Amino acid sequence: MEKKAANKTPASAEKKAKPRRDAVLQAAVEQAREAALDLARPGHVGDHLGSHADGERLLTHYFACLHPGYVGWVWAVTMARVPRSKVATICEVEMIPHEGALLAPPWVPWEERLRPSDVSRGDVVPYLANDERLVLGSVRAEDEDIDAGDETRLMLDRPRVMSEQATNAVAGRWKKTLRTARGNHRFAQNCETCAFMLPLAGTLGKSYGVCGNEFSTEDGRLVAFTHACGAHSETDAERTDSPWEVEPLRLNDLTMEVLNPADFWLDEDAEAKADESAKQD
Repeated sequence: MEKKAANKTPASAEKKAKPRRDAVLQAAVEQAREAALDLARPGHVGDHLGSHADGERLLTHYFACLHPGYVGWVWAVTMARVPRSKVATICEVEMIPHEGALLAPPWVPWEERLRPSDVSRGDVVPYLANDERLVLGSVRAEDEDIDAGDETRLMLDRPRVMSEQATNAVAGRWKKTLRTARGNHRFAQNCETCAFMLPLAGTLGKSYGVCGNEFSTEDGRLVAFTHACGAHSETDAERTDSPWEVEPLRLNDLTMEVLNPADFWLDEDAEAKADESAKQD
């Protein structure tokens, strides 16, 4: 019984041969230009830049695009012909980017290109199932920076919590944006020793808190322990004397003098006599 020979193809034959430029299509430059002119606006089709053989009896001509809004783009006119025919047929005309073309940036999903500055009050941000800033509470509870006793809270309070790397990033961001330095060393004590400091929970509570002093300019704001102001619970303002001199008393209010009120009452008879005397005069 005759065995069929196995179909074996040399490795060199597996590579696709480069198609030859069809002579009829190669010579149809003006026909391709007319096709581009029919689609483009007047004056937007430039010189012929060359051609490319896309396949057997299939070729694309390229023309410079002079449109001011499409720098580096070209007009591409693809042509073909049927076997044993000398007539070139237009397949498609399009404008495509070329070397140095001005292109729009690659599309990025909204949840990936969203930035903190884009979010305003009332906006709802998308849910990220694989948020790299968050981990399961059970995973976070095993980190070395977690204080003893906080493991259970981390595992039960919320489905996910911030990772150690995300927490460190928050601390670094706050360090750049908050006023952490003691202003000109004008104040003797910083916020770490202030009774009005309300520390945060977790590892950030070792360095940051919220001011609860209504007399401070930082009331209700996040502050670092290294910050200081003049409203510290243990500070005291220097007492100074009044700039106005105290003048001596003009009246003697130390000795009591008893007066008879009758001495100050006017007798009605005496008043009548005085009026009558005045008339006679």
